[in-house]
Amino acid sequence: MCGIVGLHLRDPALHPQLGALLTGMLDRMCDRGPDSAGMAVYGDPTWSPPGTVTVSLLDSPLQAAELAEKLTATLGIPVTAMDLTPTIVLHAPSADLSPEEQAGTALSVSRAPSPGAGQGSVPELSTGRPGPPGEWGVAQGAARDPRVPPTAGVPQGADSLVEASVSTPIPDGSSAGVRVEDLVRAVREVAPGARVIGFGSDLAVFKGVGNPTELAQRFGLPRAQGWQGVAHTRMATESAVTAEGSHPFSVGPGQCLVHNGSFSNHMSIKHELQRAGIEFDSENDTEVGARFVARQLAQGADLEKSLLLLNDVFDGFYTLLVSTSDSFAVVRDAIACKPAVIAETDRWVAMASEYRALADLPGVEHARIFEPEPEEVYVWRRS
Repeated sequence: MCGIVGLHLRDPALHPQLGALLTGMLDRMCDRGPDSAGMAVYGDPTWSPPGTVTVSLLDSPLQAAELAEKLTATLGIPVTAMDLTPTIVLHAPSADLSPEEQAGTALSVSRAPSPGAGQGSVPELSTGRPGPPGEWGVAQGAARDPRVPPTAGVPQGADSLVEASVSTPIPDGSSAGVRVEDLVRAVREVAPGARVIGFGSDLAVFKGVGNPTELAQRFGLPRAQGWQGVAHTRMATESAVTAEGSHPFSVGPGQCLVHNGSFSNHMSIKHELQRAGIEFDSENDTEVGARFVARQLAQGADLEKSLLLLNDVFDGFYTLLVSTSDSFAVVRDAIACKPAVIAETDRWVAMASEYRALADLPGVEHARIFEPEPEEVYVWRRS
């Protein structure tokens, strides 16, 4: 008995409200999964700044500042780390930009001596980007993520943006940006044991153990912006209560999968995927579904075909919400005993385990509301 919520915004005027709307939906599902939660946001200018690649991770053996410094030294480009304990979110300039665009999104930091600094003190941040303060989602000269309020009892450095000494000059002729896969490989090299829980150009993923609403507030979700978000409240049945076991599972670039239910044949599918060289990070059955879908997408299938194949291969009772950097999809098993409700207007599409999570969305009284049919794949794409 877990809770799923997802929101796909068609109207750009609603983008500044994404986090607040998603938080309200998540709060209504707390009693379906009170032990842990995860959330993913697409397009937030602070969590996944334009012109960068983003990697989210858990269980780093290094503190955020040290990790950013080591990655900067390894890659030869500026890397930043946002410490949203227990999640760390990394950013680096994208290799997909032109040299001029890369120069426009270069990051720099000035570190003032801080003897006796109080809790939560962090380096002063400058984006190094032309334009007015705050253009990049964090005001120039700001000391912390402006969306996250100070939290009593949070360890020093939590809920803050920590930046390595990224003013280190980049040698002439060297790459001024990286692909997201390169940043993932560098993380695994300098921080063995860290678990990558999300990566892409516009996706940030956060997970934690505890009350879902409290986690959302601690991460700053109510202030998030963007065009799409998914979240999950977990009641563990197949594996331990850990941040790693919470959903969404994000194992392909820009991809997320959240799941209510249980796959009954996931171990045989997992072994088949392992024989094909695919590695797993957890014992969670949902990860098997996520890696199956990611493999289909990597081999050229679209999201609809990937989920139809999942229906053919997986047994069990399940409702899945799957998102990518351009799509939002829902599918249920043949019996469809796990609850799901979809609401659609010309401004947004939303999905939840129960209608009460949709009840406060703007204009819901005019929405087309329906229960998804068994084994039918519903896909909406970003226009």
